Amino acid sequence: MPLTRGDEYAAAVASLSWRHPTITPETHQATSFEIFFDLVFVFAITRVVSFMAHSPSAPALARGLILLLLLWWSWAAYAWLGNRVHADRGVIRTGMLIAMAALFVAALVMPDAFSHHAATVDAPLVLAVAFSVVRAIYLGLHLSSAGDDRRLRAQLLLDAIPQTIALAILLTGAVLGGTWQTALWATAFAIDFGGGRIASGLGGWTIRSAAHFAERHRMVLIIALGESLVSAGAGGDLTGTAALLAALVGFVAVVCLWLLYFSRVADAAEAALERASGTRRAKIARDAYTLLHFPLIAGAVYIALGVHEVLSGLSGDSPDTGRPLEWAPLTALYAGAAVFLLGRAAFVSLTTHSGQPAPLIVAAVLLALIPLARLLPAIAALALVTALLAALVAFEQRTGEVQRA
Repeated sequence: MPLTRGDEYAAAVASLSWRHPTITPETHQATSFEIFFDLVFVFAITRVVSFMAHSPSAPALARGLILLLLLWWSWAAYAWLGNRVHADRGVIRTGMLIAMAALFVAALVMPDAFSHHAATVDAPLVLAVAFSVVRAIYLGLHLSSAGDDRRLRAQLLLDAIPQTIALAILLTGAVLGGTWQTALWATAFAIDFGGGRIASGLGGWTIRSAAHFAERHRMVLIIALGESLVSAGAGGDLTGTAALLAALVGFVAVVCLWLLYFSRVADAAEAALERASGTRRAKIARDAYTLLHFPLIAGAVYIALGVHEVLSGLSGDSPDTGRPLEWAPLTALYAGAAVFLLGRAAFVSLTTHSGQPAPLIVAAVLLALIPLARLLPAIAALALVTALLAALVAFEQRTGEVQRA
């Protein structure tokens, strides 16, 4: 059957969209494919909790932070890419599927991120290669979308220099292992991040759809909060009364985090991003969303680790309800909540130019209470964090403290 003129036009458009990325309109919204991408990313994040929970200690918390930074920086790059071009079409979708596969493999080996086992795959090297693949694909896809935008192309090529150096350092650290791996991976992120900040001075970044950019960050945060409950609950047999009570207290804490962001802050920030234009919009997106959403994600992850350790101590047939949390998970729990509040306060300030000192006060109280909480039973320490978060939620709901811009 011969093709009609309309069929020929549709085929031509499909062929063009396969070879050339399709620029998004200003009304662009997040797609189901991007949500799929976010799910794989958050799965990798929850595996960081598994890594830290294997042997909670100060070095484990620091190494977990490095892994979170590497993951977040990779995800943020694709959030910017998806705002410029349709992520669910043609070559962009194909490239992102490969990046998702690399992230999935990285997630699987994440618990052994700093361990070399002769009998299994070299997890650190697999991780370094996976991160390299994710970053290299992003650079290639973003360059292919630049088209005639010389400023964006120049910025991407400039950013490729520190990015390449960082990936080489990442691979070197994976080979050397031990303390060298920790130091070199932290250095790799610092170079990649610093180079990106310098390159952003060229002004090539633009935000086409404020709604899309804000929605991507909202979605990844809410998925992270939900998955934090899953990872926190993977603490053994939780059928005992004390364990169920502690799980419920942990659930309330996560609900408080959700309310603190989504009840008032999210819509006001998106409205501010929508009203801004040009370099001002790009600056808000870079600083308030790309940078300051990381402490929100990291805070949720460390809280999940703390709750996980509380539940682990209460699992089994004869739980020790009077045992306090060890220093590392206790610090993760309290400092995680404080970091979340500090990140939220900075996010509100940058987007809506509003906010009151209450979240800062609660964050300071949480940090100051860590030595006292070390003397409390684990479930009481968790309940204290939850009570402070709930009190802040109630205070803001009553006073309308976070004002809409």
